[in-house]
Amino acid sequence: MADTPRHVPPPDSPEVERPATEHPVTDRPVYVIGGGPGGLSVAHALRARGLRAVVLEKSDRVGASWRRHYDRLHLHTTRRLSALPGLPMPRRFGRWVARDDIVRYLEKYAEHHDLEIVTGVEVSRVEPAPDGSGWLLRATGGRELTGAAVVVATGHNHTPRIPHWPGRDTYTGEFLHAGEYRNPAPYAGRDVLVVGVGNTGAEIAVDLVEGGASRVRLAVRTVPHIVRRSTAGWAAQFTSILVRRLPVRLVDRLARPMAKLSVPDLSEKGLPRPDSGLYSRVGQGAIPVLDVGLIDAVRKGRIEIVAAVDSFEDGKVVLADGTRVSPDVVIAATGYVRALENLVGHLGVLDEHGKPVARGRRAPADAPGLYFTGFTNPISGNLREMAIDAQKIAKAIAGDHDDRRRASRLPVT
Repeated sequence: MADTPRHVPPPDSPEVERPATEHPVTDRPVYVIGGGPGGLSVAHALRARGLRAVVLEKSDRVGASWRRHYDRLHLHTTRRLSALPGLPMPRRFGRWVARDDIVRYLEKYAEHHDLEIVTGVEVSRVEPAPDGSGWLLRATGGRELTGAAVVVATGHNHTPRIPHWPGRDTYTGEFLHAGEYRNPAPYAGRDVLVVGVGNTGAEIAVDLVEGGASRVRLAVRTVPHIVRRSTAGWAAQFTSILVRRLPVRLVDRLARPMAKLSVPDLSEKGLPRPDSGLYSRVGQGAIPVLDVGLIDAVRKGRIEIVAAVDSFEDGKVVLADGTRVSPDVVIAATGYVRALENLVGHLGVLDEHGKPVARGRRAPADAPGLYFTGFTNPISGNLREMAIDAQKIAKAIAGDHDDRRRASRLPVT
């Protein structure tokens, strides 16, 4: 199997005990942290350039985060533009690929490219190697692994984020993060409040309505831009790719009339058109909601739009407008944090929001040989951008590798 451990020595291995200076940097592997689409695509791109890449995955299988997503999830990007380098997605997956098919594809990808993957190993810290060349990874079981370069691909959706709502700690009602939601069956006939109107919150709300929940309310703090996933066969992703390099203000102006033509005014239902521009919001990290039934459900009153959650008090949820509601279940679709601080925060490679200061082919200025992929959420498609990043990262690492190899052959004078 592709994800069967091949390499990663135990703590008492000679490879760990020997001084790092006995390992020329050109002989060290490139370690890729994370066995999701970003990590797998980088590993393949490196291998295609003749470099040894070892993927370290903390779970027991590749694609762990995809396995945890809710059942009805489908990509909002097309099958053709979501494939990773070197292996198209099968046509039988359809245009909008389902979660289970994504998992199958990632398993097949690892097998097809014969990637070197070690499961059950979690990297806790990345440090400069003792000899000043390459990187030292501290991992489970006391492992200390030295690599020529490191690619961090632990994912955008790493650790569930739950806001610090007053009273939340003492709330006795049923509460879960969207990452724990699987399907609507446990909520049939129940009153559910979904908090957060990103793509996840919107789709879970629709899923609940279609699955028989007695009442579904969607708490909204900031009104989102809503875009049809496809119009007359033209995927929203195609437009996103075309406009991605255009000036922000121009895209904002172009998006307004398009929104009025394609999306009805839902102001009376609690979803007025946003005041700020669509592309301006993307720059702030707010991706448009791709419609998979939200518009219709809101128009028909099957999903009720309510104010944002302010606090929890006496077993009730207090909304920003002062309203108190008593749902049977609260589902917080409030996003995730990257949780990179313990891993690389000490290296000065994260900004004030915990996001890598460089990505793709660019390594941080003070950390040459350290790369990041999969920590943005571009409108052109996350999988597409990770596939592009993989090739760029591999090219950069291969160039560094060749430079070191040439330097190691220079005579000492």
